[in-house]
Amino acid sequence: MGHCCSKGVNNDSITPIDHPKQPTSQPHPASTPRHPPPDSSSFTCSPFQSPLPAGVAPSPSPGRKFRWPLPPPSPAKPIMSAIKRRLGSGMQAPPKEGPTSGDGGVKATERQLDKNFGYGKNFGAKFELGKEVGRGHFGHTCCAKGKKGTLKGKVVAVKIISKAKMTSALAIEDVRREVKILKALSGHKHMIKFHDAFEDANNVYIVMEFCEGGELLDRILSRGGRYLEEDAKTIVEKILNIVAFCHLQGVVHRDLKPENFLFTTREEDAPLKVIDFGLSDFVRPDQRLNDIVGSAYYVAPEVLHRSYNVEGDMWSIGVITYILLSDPNFHDSPWPSVSPEAKDFVRRLLNKDHRKRMTAAQALTHPWLHDENRPVPLDILIYKLVKSYLRATPLKRAALKVIF
Repeated sequence: MGHCCSKGVNNDSITPIDHPKQPTSQPHPASTPRHPPPDSSSFTCSPFQSPLPAGVAPSPSPGRKFRWPLPPPSPAKPIMSAIKRRLGSGMQAPPKEGPTSGDGGVKATERQLDKNFGYGKNFGAKFELGKEVGRGHFGHTCCAKGKKGTLKGKVVAVKIISKAKMTSALAIEDVRREVKILKALSGHKHMIKFHDAFEDANNVYIVMEFCEGGELLDRILSRGGRYLEEDAKTIVEKILNIVAFCHLQGVVHRDLKPENFLFTTREEDAPLKVIDFGLSDFVRPDQRLNDIVGSAYYVAPEVLHRSYNVEGDMWSIGVITYILLSDPNFHDSPWPSVSPEAKDFVRRLLNKDHRKRMTAAQALTHPWLHDENRPVPLDILIYKLVKSYLRATPLKRAALKVIF
């Protein structure tokens, strides 16, 4: 979707969904060719005589985007399509997706916008950019090598966001918020490590940990489109662990999908990291967001109704779990050997009623994942209940004391 100007609405205020405009020709992330990470010797000379290094295309416009068409009947459809392409099948791929424009308000002119973020101005003195390794909603990512300081000689990932594409105050605020979220969450073992942010006259540079192990999507495809159930448990537990942490910090990711989870190395048991907080936002426990953002295959129903909170992330995790466990082909049933506990786990996440959907902490205690030796993070639901109690009338508090 385009820029959505309003942030929160009342719980019972649901705005009708805008009809999508004709999609553009931008491909779906699953169909975009990904470049393998270059080796440490693939760095060029300083690129700063021009805004971008040689061979690197400009980044997409920053701003919140929702990718149509609406989710398909089967959550495994994007993986089916990716496998067909991997095997060279001639079967038709799903329709190409592209951003649609929304009610972002009147655009400010370039001279009215303050594009000074207050970040360091010496990126070129500290890092040498290499080849492009990824492209997302708001920018493209290159690998780079540190020239001095604690990161000297080390390979890092640099997300480059063009200031020329920041054509609204909302787009500028999106970039500021992404950096704030990365700073706030950095330190968790499953969170991409944030190093620093820089800027010059042309771009903003967000320097992060470099993960050479590739995307979770690639791992799924390399296994023929399906994880063994025990291996899937390990992946889902890691995803829930970081999402529970994000929710406790008041952050909703809003774009959870296999492409946004990276392995630090190519080892089978490598740590898993969540990336791309370009669509993320801070949210209070009692707040309802109304921006339609995310990727169509993974977006929760309430997002389309413009009234949602952190439960939207849990729907996305349900879709990811379905994909991990499914056998996406057209000859066998999609759940040939999945346990009843796993099926119940997915059903409880893919509940259309967000009030009945499991939280991240509740999902970690589900029989499919429950481990007596693994600590369970504090549940965001506790904060909601405490806040509701503090706002209750004296009579209601007295009644609750009698009941409990």
